[in-house]
Amino acid sequence: VQLQASGGGLVQTGGSLRLSCAASGVSTRNFNMAWFRQAPGKEREFVGAIRQFSITTYYADSVKGRFTISRDDAKNTVHLQMNSLKPDDTAVYYCAARSSWGVTIAIMALLNNYAYWGQGTQVTVSS
Repeated sequence: VQLQASGGGLVQTGGSLRLSCAASGVSTRNFNMAWFRQAPGKEREFVGAIRQFSITTYYADSVKGRFTISRDDAKNTVHLQMNSLKPDDTAVYYCAARSSWGVTIAIMALLNNYAYWGQGTQVTVSS
């Protein structure tokens, strides 16, 4: 099983980026897919998730209204559209997959519930 994150880069404040997470060996249709991020010196934090067989999503308050998660099951890929980017969004972004859907964001945010992780892609937002 591999999750390959891509699409990171350098962008100015207010700009947009679209991250992709390509899965192999696991179907995005059958798993709950999530994005996390980790800034230098900080713990990895939950960004958002999309439920299997559904368009139901969760988002962290810090990105709600600016970020959107979508899934293209035909391409076995999950996307994270990031708009109105801020310097605080600077981090390495990781995609992850888990088999169960948590009834609350707090449950979905638990790192050890994810069976598979991608390698991360760097996002840098300049001020």
